[in-house]
Amino acid sequence: MTTSDLPPYLPIDPTTFDLIIIGTGLPASLISAASSAAGKSVLHLDPNPFYGSHFSSLSVPDLSSFLNSHSAPPSNTHDENLTLTTRPLFSDVEISNFAPEILDQHPRKFNIDLSGPRVLFCADKSIDLMLKSGASQYVEFKSVGASFVGDGDGKLWSVPDSRAAIFKDKTLSLLEKNQLMRFFKLVQEHLSNNESEESENGAKISTEDLERLFVEFLTKMKLPPKIKSFQNALGALIYPIYGQGELAQAFCRRAAVKGCIYVLRMPVISLLKDEDSGSYKGVRLASGQDIFSQKLVLDPSFTVPGPIVSAPCEQIQDSFQVLSLIDDKVKVARGICITKSSLKPDISNCLVFYPPRSLFPEQVTSIRVLQLSSNLAVCPSGMFVLYFSALCDEVNQGKKLLHAALNALLKLLVSGNAENSSTVQSEDTEDTEHVEPTLLWSALYIQELTKGQFESVSSTPMPDGNLNYNDLLDASEKLFQNMYPNEEFFPETSEPENSEEDAGLTLET
Repeated sequence: MTTSDLPPYLPIDPTTFDLIIIGTGLPASLISAASSAAGKSVLHLDPNPFYGSHFSSLSVPDLSSFLNSHSAPPSNTHDENLTLTTRPLFSDVEISNFAPEILDQHPRKFNIDLSGPRVLFCADKSIDLMLKSGASQYVEFKSVGASFVGDGDGKLWSVPDSRAAIFKDKTLSLLEKNQLMRFFKLVQEHLSNNESEESENGAKISTEDLERLFVEFLTKMKLPPKIKSFQNALGALIYPIYGQGELAQAFCRRAAVKGCIYVLRMPVISLLKDEDSGSYKGVRLASGQDIFSQKLVLDPSFTVPGPIVSAPCEQIQDSFQVLSLIDDKVKVARGICITKSSLKPDISNCLVFYPPRSLFPEQVTSIRVLQLSSNLAVCPSGMFVLYFSALCDEVNQGKKLLHAALNALLKLLVSGNAENSSTVQSEDTEDTEHVEPTLLWSALYIQELTKGQFESVSSTPMPDGNLNYNDLLDASEKLFQNMYPNEEFFPETSEPENSEEDAGLTLET
């Protein structure tokens, strides 16, 4: 985006802040809300016209544009200060539109997540933090009511959701049911003992076992392969109406209530440095205005090349070089489908697991699938959105996982309107074509994983490969505490804040 493309902006006033944040992804929005709640003056900028950055929920055209623009070669602006460079965080983007005439009828009725599949657990720290911060008043949730384990034969096995359901399950022997119940009892007693530090009675999982891979621990517990994917109870998983992007917006609203200033569609072209010390002192906006702050947090898509600083500035040079690193060893392969049929009749929202080696012998990681329907306001009525993802070490492995998952899902789809058919051919079988009349649109892509860094200039992490947000919340809290060690991350309030205090507040700038 060039300066001539920008809308006219009035100068930002004041010009000095405690903290400047670039990018409105969920970690950045958490830090913005926490810093504002701690009384810090915060300026929150985003070059995009929407909130959420890599954690956003977008329309089909906007999502396609975002993926393509963030998979392009690095670009930078030349400036006498510390130049900001963008790096591609997506690669091997494959977007297919099998029914443009149908999707064009509903251009703005989709809210597609960039970082799916992802859900919230009813009793995890994400919900606790939303309640503690007050962000929960801006988001509504619905439950994901069913969970299944899939196999390569196109079958889905229901995950029992209660003690009674386990013992009624006809696919488990009596011995397997007893093994499963013993495992659940051990976990329950371990959690109870952790909550009560003074308790020395009851079973606990050893430190050695806690450090094992979970699959290895389940094997040690002698659980048979077919019951190693049990993981939730009915209603334990929830999803935000209008998409995961609502979470970042909720925390942005909390920050705005506490005085944070938001400006969208405003790129930052360079960082300002102090001529004497060589340290960071502010940013230069694409509008030409210089804004100053003590601290800066960057979106993970930005890097600052190290070699542009002079010898007296070696410390800050090393800091910026840290921010330019990408963990090339682990990536996330992600896929999205829009369909006309559900994976299972009469099921609107569900979670499906494909355990390792369930789709092909070389499959070393599990594949997770989330199906969402129009009752979550993510797509028009009569359509469904499927998200699937898996961790991978390199691109080819990730693409093989995605295509195997896509073919397995297409086998499950109940045929709808035969006129809107599309042909999907597996990469691994050159002579086998299979016609699926329900697939309307798909996107497959590889996402880089980056970790947050705390230095003179900090960086927030990319969406990870987990189903929940716990690790991202921990990283955000750690970054905040490094910046402000004497401040509490969202202090407790004696009573809920009046939700009317932000009456009339909008997120449009």
